[in-house]
Amino acid sequence: MRAGRYIDCGGYRAFVPAPLPPNPPLVIDVELLDLLGKAERWLGNLNGAASKLPSADLFVLMYVRQEAASSSQIEGTQSTLEEALQFEVEGNIHQGIPSDVREIVNYVAAMNYGLEGLEDTALSLRLIKQIHKQLLVGTRGGQHSLGEFRTGQNHIGPEGGTLATATFVPPPVNHMHEALHDFERFLHDKSLPDLIHCGLAHAQFETIHPFWDGNGRLGRLLITFLLSQRGVMKLPLLYLSHYIKAHKAQYYDRLMAIRHDGDWEGWLKFFLRGVIEVSQAATNTTDAILDLRERHRHLVSEEMGSSAYALPLLDFLFEYPYVSARLVEERLGCNNVTAANLIKRFEALDLLHEITGGRRNRLYRYGDYLDLFEA
Repeated sequence: MRAGRYIDCGGYRAFVPAPLPPNPPLVIDVELLDLLGKAERWLGNLNGAASKLPSADLFVLMYVRQEAASSSQIEGTQSTLEEALQFEVEGNIHQGIPSDVREIVNYVAAMNYGLEGLEDTALSLRLIKQIHKQLLVGTRGGQHSLGEFRTGQNHIGPEGGTLATATFVPPPVNHMHEALHDFERFLHDKSLPDLIHCGLAHAQFETIHPFWDGNGRLGRLLITFLLSQRGVMKLPLLYLSHYIKAHKAQYYDRLMAIRHDGDWEGWLKFFLRGVIEVSQAATNTTDAILDLRERHRHLVSEEMGSSAYALPLLDFLFEYPYVSARLVEERLGCNNVTAANLIKRFEALDLLHEITGGRRNRLYRYGDYLDLFEA
């Protein structure tokens, strides 16, 4: 078969993927070529919009958090972006961290770890294992070997199923290591357009499924790492988890069509449509952030021009849209009275809203900004 072969393992069949790029080669028809062109143009638009962001790192963090929540939800995590943001503020108040929130926090840490690692070295199996350790430490999947490839047979299917009833069984361990060797070689292949290469690599990783847990999340992280490494994205703002979550059944169907029928082209068309849709949405969000920032800076300057802390607080809210008086005090270097008064002034301007209703440990939400990501 073009994408690989099924082998009999005594009571079940496992799939062993063929090395990439596909053989026979990809058929780049008019539809695929058109989708590729549109995806490249929209990524260019996103890069252009991102270049206008002041203090881009502050805004990138929100995109990463949003991706972390969406990617974790695909795996059954119930926590939301806003719950993770609240924990970042409350973490110093309450002991412990809910397991679902931990998965989102870890995803952000793994993303940052991988992007920092790519500044010094190319994407490799070694780096992938290190990222995996960051992703799963302290989570429900953390009881398995962190940062190590599996040493036995895993499978994909309904909870409680067996190898014999599984929807899909990845390659056995000996074949897995051979497939990973081929996969690492392909990571450095420059023979295909970057987006085509990225789409192929993501699907192949999902097929190899080399870890006991965390394969889906890590496979989605790889998309960002590959596009960043190749300079396709100037800032890590393109995340496909929301698209995959919205088209989850089609996503798995397209992956299975590769394994059953060698239909790489059908998968790539689905993947490129996702890149287009997400690039458009991220570009619109980035433009909306710029507009919101200018309007609110003007409002704050007009109403609080004498305060040395007002604009710094507004800038801080774009990084941490949930705050407490203590957090404002710590980050702005002001005293408690000044922090409390700043928050009151922001409430009066309808920029912050108190959400806890308590007298102590109050939390405040920068709703206009958060609503851009919810949309």
